[in-house]
Amino acid sequence: MTEKIKHLKTVHNAIILAHYYTLPEVQEMADFVGDSLALSIEAAKTTADVIVFAGVCFMAETAKILSPDKRVLIPDLAAGCSLAESCPADAFGKFRAQHPGAVVVSYVNTSAEVKALTDICCTSSNALRVIESVPAEREIIFAPDRNLGAYLQKQTGRRNMILWDGACHVHEQFSLEAILELKKQYPDAPVLAHPECPQPILMVADYVGSTSGIIAEAGRNPAETFIVVTESGILHELNERYPGKRFVPAPGVDSTCGCNDCRYMKLVTLEKIAAALETGGPEVEVSEEIRVRAEKSIRNMLEIS
Repeated sequence: MTEKIKHLKTVHNAIILAHYYTLPEVQEMADFVGDSLALSIEAAKTTADVIVFAGVCFMAETAKILSPDKRVLIPDLAAGCSLAESCPADAFGKFRAQHPGAVVVSYVNTSAEVKALTDICCTSSNALRVIESVPAEREIIFAPDRNLGAYLQKQTGRRNMILWDGACHVHEQFSLEAILELKKQYPDAPVLAHPECPQPILMVADYVGSTSGIIAEAGRNPAETFIVVTESGILHELNERYPGKRFVPAPGVDSTCGCNDCRYMKLVTLEKIAAALETGGPEVEVSEEIRVRAEKSIRNMLEIS
């Protein structure tokens, strides 16, 4: 399968971009692996004719928005995002209309239609910088993740932030009780948590940061064992970079595997990547009217980053 994909990539001048939350074998096959911000930057600068996005649909849409002349393929159209789905564009448009003077900051985990209603996009890597770039006197609508929004409010002291009530099914479902038990089991292990987690989880964390931030912190911190509170796909990169360290995944409330998986990210397989390259689909399309408006919000983010 690996050799088949390599051959098809050459034939079609294709590049495979993968998120840290995908399956280990998908990450190993990819030309570039990163978090949402890094993937957006890579999609914007690639010279390939075809981008195969090993991730979820909003990421592939973002690549198409930034590179409209490229063909962007998504291996499985069912690879959605619970966070993006928690913010329908029509409902968000009405919400925005209720606060006409507000600057709209939307997480990249949103549909193209929501990005088109947004002034500045952000990722968990640059969200703090984006919020701080908005003048203090301006009201901010932040969507769609209420947990990340609440964390940013606390970090910046901004009281004029209006939060959309959305959440990620992975980060929302971590078990505080299980994390506290892991802290007893590994008393010297720092807890590394993603800011999409609810506030009680973040309160027991030693470090709060994006996917790439967690990976960097694991390298900086001299500890030998870490408790990791984000999607389990990150463990592959952590183990690859730091083979001498131990990474213990925090379980979800309904976990049967001792970890917490994104059911959408795990839909992407090598077989589906090969099929996408072979058949030229499913191909991601974004209407030009939506694309132009959405691109502005993403470019505004990239300028700040």
